[in-house]
Amino acid sequence: MDMSGEYRIPASREAVWEALNDPAVLKDCIPGCEELEKVSDTEMTAAVTSKIGPVKAKFKGEVKFENINAPESYTIVGEGKGGVAGFAKGGADVHLAEDGGETVLTYTAKAQVGGKLAQLGSRLIDSTARKMADEFFGKFSEVVTERAGAGGSGAELDPGLAEEAKTIAMEDAPAHLAEAIEDVEHAIEDRVHDVEEKVEVAAGKGAFGGPVVWGLIALAAIIAILAVVN
Repeated sequence: MDMSGEYRIPASREAVWEALNDPAVLKDCIPGCEELEKVSDTEMTAAVTSKIGPVKAKFKGEVKFENINAPESYTIVGEGKGGVAGFAKGGADVHLAEDGGETVLTYTAKAQVGGKLAQLGSRLIDSTARKMADEFFGKFSEVVTERAGAGGSGAELDPGLAEEAKTIAMEDAPAHLAEAIEDVEHAIEDRVHDVEEKVEVAAGKGAFGGPVVWGLIALAAIIAILAVVN
């Protein structure tokens, strides 16, 4: 089986290279990956459950990185065994090229399968492999983009600018606070005056128990107004 592809990732080449060598990122992005452990700087072991047509099996394998030219290219060589389902082995050349603020990832892969997998036919195997590759690089692009964004948002504020902003805020605070207090006082006065007028009118008519009851209601209303405004 021969396969090649190209993917454009909206992140720097260094960020893409770092993610390609991060077991946690790869585990999250590889479809069906259950385990992925970095044994050394150039070796990883993995366990992946995959379904190709009617055949579903858990593959355990080893992956080695060769011809490393950071952060531009490397070669992946590996082999996986899925018991009675068969085996798969092969390699892929991966290349990263800078294009503005993005990275163009290209790869060419060759693989050999045996056992029940070999009986499924090359067309089914090829289509499944391409689907898995698209799923992997689609997820990979999302993860790398998010990591790059998080890294950019973590930039520290210049201490001098921070101190200047703090000084300006402290100088302006009393004036703004006084204005806010004055606005609140005016609002309370208006609401209290409105309540008093309504109480006087109702009390004059002797409605709902007369002036004493309405006085209590007015007091409760004023307390409620103060609570809400505060």
